[in-house]
Amino acid sequence: MAADLVRRRVALIGATTTPAALAAKAATAKLPIVFVVGSDPVETGLVATLNRPAGNVTGVSQFTNALISKRLELLRELVPGARLIGVLLNSDNPNTEINTRDLQAAARAVGQQILIVGASRERGFDPAFTELAKQKAGALFISPDAFFQSRRVEIVILAARHAIPAISSTREFAESGGLISYGASQIWASEQAGLYMGRILKGEKPSDLPVVQPTKFELVINRRTAKALGLDIPATVLARADEVIE
Repeated sequence: MAADLVRRRVALIGATTTPAALAAKAATAKLPIVFVVGSDPVETGLVATLNRPAGNVTGVSQFTNALISKRLELLRELVPGARLIGVLLNSDNPNTEINTRDLQAAARAVGQQILIVGASRERGFDPAFTELAKQKAGALFISPDAFFQSRRVEIVILAARHAIPAISSTREFAESGGLISYGASQIWASEQAGLYMGRILKGEKPSDLPVVQPTKFELVINRRTAKALGLDIPATVLARADEVIE
């Protein structure tokens, strides 16, 4: 698909996931590329540095992995009795190795036992939730992933069916019935990418535009889901929430 866009001589390529951005970068070193990704764009090879991207690529990074410890901490506050916390990873995501490393490091730092289960377009989610139930996981950490975001309703339904509290990085998850979300705003990230696209189309170079990083993170709690799960949200967590869905 990226190669086809290059052949069509488009003015600019927008990429909303790391795999898409990497594909676009591999397809052209000339056409400007503006990305919106959750990963560290330096570590994944999209840009040379954040301040001076170099080449034809720049964009917005939500640095979702930098918030892994915070999301794990929030989940432990909500479900303090969870001896084992499940982690849902997309086995098809090229960032899986990085995500696994960062998750394991965060869990070791707080002495939390985790169980990593994989899901993908081919496998679906049922085997993962079956394994979580078999191992009696007390909560679920959903790794940031565009595929999971697109299937969030299915994940919410399965989490409710198995009565497992879950946290995600996007507010859309909590709005769809998930327990809690914490991360940078998707709307904000899209707006920033749109601004960069406009500036590039007016003549600025991607190499002169630093990678945009989030300065504000949203904590959204679905109190209806908490009640359905029989959870009492601590007042300290409610006080920090940007939105509580009643």
